[in-house]
Amino acid sequence: NGEVAVLSSRDRGFRGRIRAFGAAGALALGWWSAPSALFAEELRGRIELLAKGGKSIARDVEVRQAVVWFEAATPKPTRAPEAPFEMVTRGKEFQPRVLAIPRGSKVRFPNADPILHNVFSVSGSNGFDLGLIKKGESGVRRFDAAGVVRIFCNVHHAMVAYVVVLATPFFARPEADGSFVLRDLPRGAGKLTVWHEQAEPLTIDLPAGATLPPALRLEIVRPRIPAHVDKRGRSYFRDRREVYGGG
Repeated sequence: NGEVAVLSSRDRGFRGRIRAFGAAGALALGWWSAPSALFAEELRGRIELLAKGGKSIARDVEVRQAVVWFEAATPKPTRAPEAPFEMVTRGKEFQPRVLAIPRGSKVRFPNADPILHNVFSVSGSNGFDLGLIKKGESGVRRFDAAGVVRIFCNVHHAMVAYVVVLATPFFARPEADGSFVLRDLPRGAGKLTVWHEQAEPLTIDLPAGATLPPALRLEIVRPRIPAHVDKRGRSYFRDRREVYGGG
């Protein structure tokens, strides 16, 4: 039935059922297709976003903000590129809003606006504060710890972005229809994770040779602008003109 054919991040018992049945039991229930050589090269799937209560929603832009990655049971070391990635502040927005990078990578944060920005994060060991940056200037941060880094501007409350730092080279972003392809995967078992800023992450243990069900469903449960305070732990909703000179 649909409960076993289509998976949702709301199904908290899913991973436990996979472990209990094992690969053979999962195949018998139709959760996985028969093993094939395809898994050694690529894994295809599709992400579908659901409104609260399980109603399907069509949000092309939002589904493209997801990140999906595969971690092999026997992981391979990742190598960060020497050239930094880039997340630009433009039009009082971070572009891109979501950036997936290998662990150890650097990200440059240039300001393309004619106003001041102060890019910062308080995400654990990946936290940083670039201070006030004028137009044409930039700051750089290296991210050495795997995890999701929430990025804010200390001047503008509505500016929110995410750097997803990954300890695996196997990751992808979905297309507008939610479809994605992970290529050049190693043989053997592993773990697939689907992340979206407005949903609970979905993690699936994959036996060797598995393929995915028709859709990986994520329920939208979080607002697009999460509740947060500034870098000093204070509310944004006060007069800051004397601090930042407007903007």
